[in-house]
Amino acid sequence: MTSWNDVIRRVEPLEDVPVDPLLVEDLQARVSGAAAVTDSVHFYTPTFKSYQTSELADCGKSAWPAMSITGGDCKLACDHCKAKILEPMIPVRTPEDLWREVNEVIESGAQGMLLTGGSNHRNEVEYGPYYSTIRRIKDEFPEFRIAMHTALVDDDIALSMEQAGIDAAMMDVIGAQDTITQVYHLRRSVDDFEQTLESLVKTNMKVVPHIVVGLHYGKLLGEWNALEMLARHLPDAVVLVVVMPFYAPASRPFETPDVHAVGRFFHDARERLGDTPLLLGCARPPGEAKSQIDSYAVMAGLSGIAHPAEGVVELAARLGKNVRVTPACCSIAVGDEVMAEDADSSRGIELDLDTIVAEEARRREQERKARQGLGGIRIVTEGGAVAAGGGCHA
Repeated sequence: MTSWNDVIRRVEPLEDVPVDPLLVEDLQARVSGAAAVTDSVHFYTPTFKSYQTSELADCGKSAWPAMSITGGDCKLACDHCKAKILEPMIPVRTPEDLWREVNEVIESGAQGMLLTGGSNHRNEVEYGPYYSTIRRIKDEFPEFRIAMHTALVDDDIALSMEQAGIDAAMMDVIGAQDTITQVYHLRRSVDDFEQTLESLVKTNMKVVPHIVVGLHYGKLLGEWNALEMLARHLPDAVVLVVVMPFYAPASRPFETPDVHAVGRFFHDARERLGDTPLLLGCARPPGEAKSQIDSYAVMAGLSGIAHPAEGVVELAARLGKNVRVTPACCSIAVGDEVMAEDADSSRGIELDLDTIVAEEARRREQERKARQGLGGIRIVTEGGAVAAGGGCHA
């Protein structure tokens, strides 16, 4: 069998990207053994313009807008966010606001929405007054999907969310007490996060928890314990993101997580969670780190990757994986993540290696001409832009 360390060097954009050769060997050995889970990967990327469909032709219209019931307010002000993630969202501070805004976005073509809000001091989002309006929305527009960032809940609250018609429940699973206390400024326990997960999976909602890798100021601390929690209460899918603390205060800075440790975590997550769909969300560090992280994600056997780094789709094809590509804007990628769409989804186009290589060459030639036209100034393409997902992952 051809060494994956050799394969990655055949992909022009990745040929100089440093990877851990021993980790790559371990990832290849896993796929070669009985533990192999998937030979397919679904990419959501805006770079494959040749394959744009009429459905996705206008990505300027958000297919999955994010709305916050507290506007930009949050009592926690966690160190990685400082509530800034909420600011760009559509504010719906009253149930009447929610009804009006949902009607407007549906008229504009939205397929679903992400509903979130700032937490109180117990990491609870106070959705109680909104449940009857959510039920009204689902009764009036049954095809409109609603994904909710639940924060911490108990059995009764989870049941209320289900009865209101929430389609997908999301939460961050945190496995280290120090992270809860120091980063989230929260007097809750790791057990509270596991209890929330248990309460959610008892319902009929799709449960799509997130693990923010590197959440403890850029260090991996509770991620493996979070995996164990997920293994005990298997959800419909898991989204992994890598911390991007743009809003962290100077007094408590974050470092970029060790990308090789992130790759090792991908390996362990795929092993521990069996055939549970495992997705790499939009949020992760840009530049070379993104190329490394995305390469490890492909080799680890993740089911889907939103907005892959340059060359990563080709890498997947060269590794013999069945490649499906959706030429999607960020909102569609996030929508499919939270609704637990896996690599077998009917969305997207299956592409072979020759087609992928030709498409990538076409795009690089366009970029080269664009640089020449601007006197050598580097152009940052849409596919190279960092997407924030629904605004609630990083």
